[in-house]
Amino acid sequence: MTYIHERADWPKLTWDAAKLSALLADVRHRQGRLLGRMEGLGFRLRSEAQLSTLTADVVKSSAIEGEKLDAEEVRSSIARRLGLEYADAAVASRDVEGIVEMMLDATQNYAQPLTAARLFGWHAALFPTGRSGMHKITVGAWRPAEAGAMRVVSWPVGRETVHFEAPSAEKLNREMNMFLEWFEAASGVDPVVKAGVAHFWFVTIHPFEDGNGRIGRAITDLELARADGTAERFYSMSSQIEIERKEYYLQLERGQRNGLDVTVWLEWFLGCLGRAIAKADETLSGVLHKARLWEKVNQQTVNERQRKVINKLLDGFDGKLTSSKYAKLVKCSEDTALRDIRALVERGVLIKNEAGGRSTSYTLATVACE
Repeated sequence: MTYIHERADWPKLTWDAAKLSALLADVRHRQGRLLGRMEGLGFRLRSEAQLSTLTADVVKSSAIEGEKLDAEEVRSSIARRLGLEYADAAVASRDVEGIVEMMLDATQNYAQPLTAARLFGWHAALFPTGRSGMHKITVGAWRPAEAGAMRVVSWPVGRETVHFEAPSAEKLNREMNMFLEWFEAASGVDPVVKAGVAHFWFVTIHPFEDGNGRIGRAITDLELARADGTAERFYSMSSQIEIERKEYYLQLERGQRNGLDVTVWLEWFLGCLGRAIAKADETLSGVLHKARLWEKVNQQTVNERQRKVINKLLDGFDGKLTSSKYAKLVKCSEDTALRDIRALVERGVLIKNEAGGRSTSYTLATVACE
């Protein structure tokens, strides 16, 4: 089988601009509308929306590769680095700090050129111990020949699917030099289209021993930030790719066998991006919901335990809130937890669910936001 990178005229990728025009126009319209809506919000709400978006981007980009990150750690790390207020300041692990550092460099410093040295820094941040799981890998450099053939696979572990094989290690310097030169050249290609081409091209080369998917999506985010002309991020391409993960890998695989024309891949990419921007409405709704709730809650004093639990419920709580879960979350006795909960119920912030006894649980009352 001949892969795309084995063709004589690689990497002269082509696409049918006419076929993409309607999709591109729709995406550009959605981007403009979303940024316009966000401009109308105050700094605090925009910051909250950006924090939610970047947290989802980091968590979901790792989830695509089968790695589960603690969302609270990610959120705390991002808030600290951006100088944003965040009450639940969880201590982030080195792995979390590394991927957050990479993602923020890509999006906040989007105007800076993409170079081999910058990519090496991202890779070193992703693997601070020099290991991927239990395996020692070459970090901050292109994958070496001794690492063997690089096969692009998707998870889950034990049922991996091989999609294609990347160029051999001895070709990587030349391959990446061509890619980086193209990426920074003024070509007249719309940045949104360029983001899709760059993602496909980088993933095809797969220059590192591990982390290529996450770095490829960071490159995509960098170019999308250039397309938006702002470091503020309000939609997450990685979140949408994670939802469509099976189709994502299928499209990457098909693209390896369809010659140098990547129109089909770009059609899927633009459609996925459009759906990612549409999903941003949900993020905005959540941010506004949170703001309205706190307006009501802050009419009276709440203690730090109550504040922490309310934020946890707003940011996504696993399961139902019970007095025992409350106590464990804020490290207090169950009697104290029950008093806190009853006070919030009396104020209409929490409602008691129907099941009683040991199954008694509570949820946020939607009427609190009206």
